[in-house]
Amino acid sequence: MAEMWQLKPLLLLLAVVLGAMACTVAGDGGMPLVIPITKDAAATLLYSVSAPVAENDQITNHLVLDLSGPIIWSTCPDGYAALGCTSLPCMQAHRFHPPNCPQTGYGKPDADNPRRCKCTAHPHNPVSGDTASDDMTEFTTTVNTTDGKNPLKEVSFVVATSCAPESLLAGLPENDVGVVGLGRSELALPAQIAVKQKVVNKFALCLPSGGVDGVAIFGGGPLFLLPPGRPDVVATLAGDTPLVKHGKSPGYFISADKGIAVNQAQVQLDGNGLVVGLSSTIPYTELRSDVYWAFITAFNTSTAERARVTPAVAPFELCYNSTQLGSTRLGYAVPQIDLMLQGGKNWTVFGANSMAQVNDQTACLAFVEMKGEHKQYGYGGGATEAPAVMIGGFQMENNLLVFDEENQRLGFSSLLFGRQTTCSNFNFTMAA
Repeated sequence: MAEMWQLKPLLLLLAVVLGAMACTVAGDGGMPLVIPITKDAAATLLYSVSAPVAENDQITNHLVLDLSGPIIWSTCPDGYAALGCTSLPCMQAHRFHPPNCPQTGYGKPDADNPRRCKCTAHPHNPVSGDTASDDMTEFTTTVNTTDGKNPLKEVSFVVATSCAPESLLAGLPENDVGVVGLGRSELALPAQIAVKQKVVNKFALCLPSGGVDGVAIFGGGPLFLLPPGRPDVVATLAGDTPLVKHGKSPGYFISADKGIAVNQAQVQLDGNGLVVGLSSTIPYTELRSDVYWAFITAFNTSTAERARVTPAVAPFELCYNSTQLGSTRLGYAVPQIDLMLQGGKNWTVFGANSMAQVNDQTACLAFVEMKGEHKQYGYGGGATEAPAVMIGGFQMENNLLVFDEENQRLGFSSLLFGRQTTCSNFNFTMAA
């Protein structure tokens, strides 16, 4: 019985053709969309967006951002309509298969109509590592268009999502009901917006450090941050670098082909080049063990004269008396850290993104050792070697990142403090 729901070659071909057609309409002249980002600074350190449900203005879904997620998923209300197994979203949902989840075909018989196949998806929690199986469905959400300065007007559109059981919410912020995938797949939010709104498959992400909202803009366009008179941040990026693939992961990866430097001195590492991933669901940058200890040694040597706090505060290795570190407009006056990227540009990490304040008098180097098999690395099936570096949320805060899927590039602004602004300085007041 299960075999009748397996995807036939003709349907697979149809999915590929329709997917290509969908790509050709993106960028036809729609307007970019803007969404505020919040941080759960008191508990999980995760970042979330709000997705109002257009059919019921009393319901707003709060969803965790996942840069590696290939789909959107949430708990579903009673009475939702499941998509069929031969629908295009169903075929797209099965192009990425979560880790530790058996291949089970495309769906199951509909209890109300046994001749119909209901599409089954496999939502994955990037925090707990758990995976479930549930129905694919659709809902209509409402988001604001933008000119890069303010929200302009509301638009509504249908998004394909997966339902999920409440048990899959473990580890997410208290009021969140799911995850919005931003990864490199047709069912991630950027790709769905590109097709539905006829904009480019490109988004700008500016994570806040807490308190006031950060901002995400989908579909290209400029981004202006307060105070007034500041130039478009997108047009004045510090640099960009090619996006690269890493196994079957739908996440975003870049190449630090010249490695890492601390205080402008290259860290001595075995091998050539480092694969670097970006994750919005780990709080601090993780380094593979062979890279981590070389990096820690280099930073320790560069700060030999600084007053240490021992033992260090877990999960960190190096902690300092913050009252003696000194400060600049870019954070604590500590050695800068450079990822030396393919193409010749450096992603520079200054004190505001390298030192985490753990109490009133202690700041720690906010990089941790990668432990065991990371929950995100095997997404898509098959064993994949862990990347050398996974950049965590703390290191991305108050840096504008532009993920350009159409041109396969990642753009970065460097720390916005240097421009006397932050990711929390977008004006969310509706334009008159």
